[in-house]
Amino acid sequence: MANHRADRMSEDIQRELSAIMREMKDPRVHDGILSIVRCDMAHDLSFCRVYISSMNGLDTAKKAAAALKNAQGFIRRELGTRLKLRYAPALAFEATDSIEYSANISRILMDIDLKPIDETEETDGIDNT
Repeated sequence: MANHRADRMSEDIQRELSAIMREMKDPRVHDGILSIVRCDMAHDLSFCRVYISSMNGLDTAKKAAAALKNAQGFIRRELGTRLKLRYAPALAFEATDSIEYSANISRILMDIDLKPIDETEETDGIDNT
């Protein structure tokens, strides 16, 4: 059975974490374009794993994840007050390279030279009658 409450809570946490990250003063968090890729919430809402990605690469994302880990107490308290939670979940930050990976795929797809299909061409000798 799907846990809809955990899904809703992970969306709320993702939204509030991005707002908290914008307000933080740590330069490691503002070093590049950071994005929260996803939040995996435990079914009992006690633990949340947050995946961070950066346009500048995996090294920048790792530095930002380390900065967020150092500020984990502050972030957890802010989440608790903003979402009006009795118990704020414990947070674990992990760096991923998903934004860089998707940008690379997009770049490869843009480089592919596609020639238009001519409608008057024969269709491999297949008769569609």
